[in-house]
Amino acid sequence: MNRRAFVQSALAFAAVPAKSDRLPIFTSVEYSMLPATASISERFQMAKDAGFQRIECPTTRNEGEAQKMKESAAAAGIQIHSVMNMDHWKYPLSSADPAVVDKSLDGARVSLHNAKLWGADTILLVPAVVNAETSYGDAYKRSQENIRKLIPLAQELEIIIAIEEVWNKFLLSPLEFAKYIDQFESPWIRSYFDVGNVVLYGYPQDWIRTLGPRIAKLHIKDFSWRKLVAKWVPLGEGDIDWHAIYAALNDIGYKGTATVELPAGDAAYLKEVNRRLNAILENRLDAGINNAA
Repeated sequence: MNRRAFVQSALAFAAVPAKSDRLPIFTSVEYSMLPATASISERFQMAKDAGFQRIECPTTRNEGEAQKMKESAAAAGIQIHSVMNMDHWKYPLSSADPAVVDKSLDGARVSLHNAKLWGADTILLVPAVVNAETSYGDAYKRSQENIRKLIPLAQELEIIIAIEEVWNKFLLSPLEFAKYIDQFESPWIRSYFDVGNVVLYGYPQDWIRTLGPRIAKLHIKDFSWRKLVAKWVPLGEGDIDWHAIYAALNDIGYKGTATVELPAGDAAYLKEVNRRLNAILENRLDAGINNAA
């Protein structure tokens, strides 16, 4: 959906006053959703102006750039709450190659130090990638062994390593995901639950209730699969039952942060995304554009 169609579809999304039973969750936006043509300071200000309370930033190796991001967040009055680790796909922790694992661990350590500098409390980590070269069993064993190497630094810096379930053919059920987290026996290893990443083979509300207090952070996006073509779509225009998501989050008493993970866009687009995110948290994303059954 292009920007014009997206903003026009908001006309069907009636402006309803915020409800008193809004979930106690902070709204956040991915740094990558902010226009790449804007300066660092402009991007943070755009996030604030769109109404977001927090922002998730990527691993940043350049110390000068990292410092500028810290200063820009402070100037805009928006908190960097999490770091999107960047090296876990290209250099998976499940690799049989020690050199690849070392690169992945180094990237995660940079993310942990970024988080400390920025005042964030969490980094997002994709734990493994199952493919023709790496079996499911090897991915499970190797990833746990390598993530354990990061726990001492996470504990020292007091930063949570939040494991995310993604389309990596790994951690394919809520029961397994919960077990995987529990086996670390560490308060510094928790879950970064992505609502949209499980809809092809499960129900997000079921995962939320199963993971419960293990969830440190949320990613929010919508997905459509019932019209022959599976695709990511704007919030409220896919097949996710947002009322069920609201009920599940309310049941487990989640009080963290929800970060939208969608394509980049301009100021009007960002404000509309924020409005829809708030509608999810207020249990009112049903004004004529939610197709969930």
